[in-house]
Amino acid sequence: MILIEPTIKEFMISDAINTFPDECCGFVFGLEHKGENRTLTDVLRVDNSGEGDKRRRFVISSKDYVKAEEFALQKNLQLLGVYHSHPNHPAIPSEHDRVAAQPYFSYLILSIENGNFSSLRSWKLNDEFQFEEETVGNFQLINQIIT
Repeated sequence: MILIEPTIKEFMISDAINTFPDECCGFVFGLEHKGENRTLTDVLRVDNSGEGDKRRRFVISSKDYVKAEEFALQKNLQLLGVYHSHPNHPAIPSEHDRVAAQPYFSYLILSIENGNFSSLRSWKLNDEFQFEEETVGNFQLINQIIT
């Protein structure tokens, strides 16, 4: 299960809406509890450095990845994944998303339809390198999961 602090969720939604009709992207940070439950408590927006049509692709530069690792160390958090938007598309990973994905990371996708937030879903690679959906839980459950 993945829990997203409300301010982090609002930040990602705002980024996705403001970047529309292009795809936005960034990193998510937090803590992993008991090896499976994750709590997202911070976010780092980065520029979509993709060449060409940014409405259908996002690329995160290696420089931004290093920045994210440094950010995690400075904040004493774990780098848990990546978020990006799908303008006028469902929050389902594409084949391009799957091929570029890394094990361990959560991939949060925000669907933006005609400039309005539609949905947020999270995905993680399984042992066969296929995406499986992660449950996005209510942030109020955090105390029950940590204890």
